[in-house]
Amino acid sequence: MAVTAALVKELRERTGSGMMDCKKALVEADGDMDKAIEILKEKGQAKVAKKAGRIAAMGLVRTAVSEDGKAAAIVEVNSETDFVAKNETFIGFVEGLAKLALEAESTDIEAFKAMAYGDSTVGDTLTALIAKIGENMSVRRIDKAAGEVMATYIHGGGNIGVIIAANGENNDANKAALKNIAMQVAAMNPQYVSRSDISEAELANLEKVTLESALNDPFSLPRPILNGLLDKVAGVWSEEDTAILAEKRADKGFNFNYLPNFLSEEAKTRLAGLAIAAKMEISENKIFKGLVQGRVSKELKEICLMDQTYVRAEDGKQTVAQYLASVDKGLALTKVIRFEVGEGIEKKQEDFAAEVAAQIAKA
Repeated sequence: MAVTAALVKELRERTGSGMMDCKKALVEADGDMDKAIEILKEKGQAKVAKKAGRIAAMGLVRTAVSEDGKAAAIVEVNSETDFVAKNETFIGFVEGLAKLALEAESTDIEAFKAMAYGDSTVGDTLTALIAKIGENMSVRRIDKAAGEVMATYIHGGGNIGVIIAANGENNDANKAALKNIAMQVAAMNPQYVSRSDISEAELANLEKVTLESALNDPFSLPRPILNGLLDKVAGVWSEEDTAILAEKRADKGFNFNYLPNFLSEEAKTRLAGLAIAAKMEISENKIFKGLVQGRVSKELKEICLMDQTYVRAEDGKQTVAQYLASVDKGLALTKVIRFEVGEGIEKKQEDFAAEVAAQIAKA
């Protein structure tokens, strides 16, 4: 059967494949449209298999909200390059998946890929898109939230997406407040909503890390503890570092905060070793305990959303919890979701100069 331009056009419209791919498939299928479609699918799957090992750490995040405004979904779809993330077909696909995620019974990604999408499934549509665009892609994750009032926010064109769900009156003031908090979450990336979300094990680990960090930075310790450590450096430090210490201690006008600038790196390392060796003794010091608790409290204010300083606070002190209470004391967050494109994916480090040099050498 003759392969006409009309047949090629029809196959392109039905599959979205390139003109030459469609023509070759029709020639191979002797003009049989259904057989040509199968050939394109098989070749598309082969292309996908070849691209599967390539890192896809770019892409888009999109959100969708149900018609009644009481449910929202978020999806991340990855691509290899930012260029593809700006492709209209790719954008439409991600937006369609966000809407479909509202209907998903779970956040299991394999179950989601098996859901119907248009005339196909999410997984098969993804395979066809990879074959058409020519880059590896992946539907990485989805999540959902429900509440009496919702807000979503997309930052940077789609690099970060946030959903805030809460219980409370569904009015414009509360929606605006949640939108502001969504923007805060996008910018500040809190790890927890409130301190009550932190397990005892996580809190204990935070205290341990803070304590170890303080000991490894002895010049940040309270002066009485630091002076006690410096009294022990004789025979541990070099003669030069020991002499510098004696000189600076004798100089009543010297600002001791600058002492590290005059010491060798070896002296600083050995002083930290002395602090770690005296861990049990230092840990029992009331001043040191206060320092550790102060640093832990500061860390909690950074990683817990409700404790964070509200970024639009006029006095620069109002917390997120205080801001929400000022809008509506009955407004209570039920779920916070934040997706950032590519987070946790080990990205390939490109060295363009080295690549060009290698190609020249090969030539």
